Amino acid sequence: MQTRQLGHTGIDVSRLCLGTMTFGEQNSETEAHEQLDRAVSFGINFIDTAEMYPVPPMAETQGRTEAYIGSWLKKRGVRDDVIIASKVAGPGMEHIRDGSRLSREHIHQAVDASLKRLNSDYIDLYQLHWPERSSNFFGRLGYSHAENESDSVVALEESLGALKELVEAGKIRAVGLSNETPWGVMHALRLSDTLDLPRVASVQNPYNLLNRSFEVGLAEIAHREDVGLLAYSPLAFGVLSGKYLDGARPESARLTLYERFQRYTSAQGAAATRAYVEIARRYELDPAQMALAFVNSRPFLTSNIIGATCMDQLESNLASESLRLSGEMLDEIEAVHSQFTDPCP
Repeated sequence: MQTRQLGHTGIDVSRLCLGTMTFGEQNSETEAHEQLDRAVSFGINFIDTAEMYPVPPMAETQGRTEAYIGSWLKKRGVRDDVIIASKVAGPGMEHIRDGSRLSREHIHQAVDASLKRLNSDYIDLYQLHWPERSSNFFGRLGYSHAENESDSVVALEESLGALKELVEAGKIRAVGLSNETPWGVMHALRLSDTLDLPRVASVQNPYNLLNRSFEVGLAEIAHREDVGLLAYSPLAFGVLSGKYLDGARPESARLTLYERFQRYTSAQGAAATRAYVEIARRYELDPAQMALAFVNSRPFLTSNIIGATCMDQLESNLASESLRLSGEMLDEIEAVHSQFTDPCP
């Protein structure tokens, strides 16, 4: 398993990261522990979670994912052998702290609650799950600026100040952003330089064959500022496996169970998916493994966050780590991308 350094932190993380947002909803505690055991035995040392998981987020299940990871850490006694990343929810989750915010008070409360669920004294990477401000995340297009927004949102300076206190207290080791824009990342870096606040080590954004928007602006920042990508949804909610083509809805699959996961199901997205699947099949490759291998190959990547609801899916995802795409295949992928440029941003 290849490893890459997490920003300037000196922390080495595996190129594949185990995503856990299905733990507690689509996966039982026993299944979660099986996935964690297998991932670690394969060489993965990086586990990503969040206070609001599992997804879909609900009051009755909130925090269950971290609790499952915590029971595994306690049972296995491997806390210092793995890198745990978690996140504090941005505004909008009314069932979390009566309305989640990125204020100093909320961030401290969130970290303490996560530490308790995780059975840990520290979190290696703590991320702001999405911005406090109104911005273009979760596929939102058409930015509209609110002139008086600063009167109602928590300033990023306050959020980073709270994270600095938590670093100094030994509760977190490094900080990161998620669902961020180029402006947001550079603003955070500017604040860290001018106000002696923690420097962000990574940005966790969507990245896959149907959504390569990270390459515009953020990829350059990743290289120049050493703030690498933690790629989530590398299979576009499983769409890039090809299993949803022609309207198929396999039993117990995510898009079958939950209407909210429609980001990658547009007509253009389906046409692009079909083209990518055809490339994989011509080369006798599993389409999902090809899609993951493409993400693995990106020079701005720090880690690729894989997720699975069964062990067969996990094994397939793990196998992508050793898959190398030829120059000819990459050229064919670029040809499809030229025809269907980011159909699902």
